[in-house]
Amino acid sequence: MTGKVLVIILGVCAVVAAGAMYYLQVYGYYYEVEPRPGQDVVLTPVGGDEPRAIVYDGFQAIDADSSPIRYRACFVTEASPGELSEVYETMDGVSPLQTPGWFDCFDAEALGTALETGEAQAFLSIKNVHFGVDRVVAVTQDGRGYAWHVLNDCGEKAYDGTIVGEECPPRPASR
Repeated sequence: MTGKVLVIILGVCAVVAAGAMYYLQVYGYYYEVEPRPGQDVVLTPVGGDEPRAIVYDGFQAIDADSSPIRYRACFVTEASPGELSEVYETMDGVSPLQTPGWFDCFDAEALGTALETGEAQAFLSIKNVHFGVDRVVAVTQDGRGYAWHVLNDCGEKAYDGTIVGEECPPRPASR
């Protein structure tokens, strides 16, 4: 009798722990980003000047304090990738990161395909938005826009344990 009770207790604990882990990964740490009109979508001009806002509408974004690369955003713009690439710094070889299924405006697979086929162009939004993390903005031919964070060279070195070196900015002090 005692063995059956222990097995039931262990089974219930396992189910509760699995449910809690799923919830925390998919929903728990995310929050909706409050839109700041005219400030949410910025791109870095060729030459590295301060990022400048572009005209956009329908901005939606999520973020999480648990990781600097959980930021995702969607918007629409009338600017074409061709027009933007004449003024703003482009990025090659970037891939969008997956997003929770409930944030349905951001389809990482479709966006990745669009970037590979040239139907979308990626741009540098903000360099070092967090230490070792850059914000990328991609715009498709039909005016849909997306933003997400990626590790830059300094971030990849810092997080894999490689010596960072002098070309990286100083790492902020821990809280």
